[in-house]
Amino acid sequence: MKLPYRKKLVAFTLEASLLFLTPPLISATASTNVVIEPQKRVQTRPAKKAVTPKKPRVDYSKFSHRTHVEGQKLTCDSCHKVPSKNWKEVRKADAAFADVSDFPEHSSCLNCHRRQFFARERPAPVICANCHVNNSPRDTSRYLFPSLGDVSDPILKRRELVSEFGVSFPHDKHIDVVGLNLPHTGDNSSALFVNVSLQEKKKDATPASCPVCHQTYQPQGNSSEEYITKPPKTLGDNFWLKKGTFKTIPNSHTTCFTCHNADSGIAPEAKDCNVCHKLLVPDGNQKADFDQKLAADMAITDKFILARWSRRLSAGAFRHEGGEHPDLSCMSCHNVTAFNTLDPQTMKVPVRSCGGADGCHITATSDDGGALNFELDQKKKDPAFVCTKCHVAFGRELVPEDHPKAMPTPKPKVNPS
Repeated sequence: MKLPYRKKLVAFTLEASLLFLTPPLISATASTNVVIEPQKRVQTRPAKKAVTPKKPRVDYSKFSHRTHVEGQKLTCDSCHKVPSKNWKEVRKADAAFADVSDFPEHSSCLNCHRRQFFARERPAPVICANCHVNNSPRDTSRYLFPSLGDVSDPILKRRELVSEFGVSFPHDKHIDVVGLNLPHTGDNSSALFVNVSLQEKKKDATPASCPVCHQTYQPQGNSSEEYITKPPKTLGDNFWLKKGTFKTIPNSHTTCFTCHNADSGIAPEAKDCNVCHKLLVPDGNQKADFDQKLAADMAITDKFILARWSRRLSAGAFRHEGGEHPDLSCMSCHNVTAFNTLDPQTMKVPVRSCGGADGCHITATSDDGGALNFELDQKKKDPAFVCTKCHVAFGRELVPEDHPKAMPTPKPKVNPS
């Protein structure tokens, strides 16, 4: 049957619409061998930006010589002037001598630290705290300069710090030439006479130069009180720190500048700071015979004692004023000619020094009374035994190899027949 023209037009339009709306369905039915899968969208992520590590923030309240010497390659006289302007004021009258006696002038710092000096920090820029006590524009007082260890003034404050420097001091060159501990006096320094000790030393005599720099610190003397702090009633034979344990060391230029000054011509001169003062290399492996908790239990607060005790590499309990020690020559225990003051290991007292000519603490046998003999015997019986005759912290550790080797070989018994 033939359709009317209008109906043919409607049917054609309907078929065309189906072809346009469903092309995948029509294609799939037309060819069963072709499979068209839907496309997947590929997601692209933005590339990560390289993170630049932030530089650590500089604490300008903590001055570092290492930064200026090694980093900035500055010499000592870039900042320090010898002598300082106030050298006649810090020490009075005849005690005064041309010394580095104050911190550098502001002009030395402003060359590099203008921004830090004029920072908007209240009450004052933090960089000022390196030299100034209260860090306030109303109080311009400064700390005592670290080299003024001999200056004691209750009004002047001293900043507690650990020096970055060690002092290179050749003991072997000073044993026979250092005289009395008397700095030159007056302004007539050109007529300076230096006391020296050139006499022949006896075998066991202490060189006259040793007491110039090293005196017994807080000696007991004739006092009946031998301990630094009051010990507990139950102390018994246990260790407690006694007076006269330590020796002093120079804490200023007073003795040094007696000979080393511009007029004497003896090198190094006072302005040659770097000849003696050397930046130390930190050594985290160095151990001292010191127990901080024990010192706290003893209520030891003396800063000199704590500093000296915390650096003792040998016998932490050794007392210079104890027993017959004051009658012995310093050279009996200390090999000063081999000292390198920048290397503490060279100044370590060898255990064989405790033997002495007549035995002392190391004897041929335990029956002869040697303290080392007794403690080694106890250590053999009980590895947990703690040696306390000489040591504070080391006594808990294994016996060093040099201790048994220090024992003299017992003489063979002679058969009377």
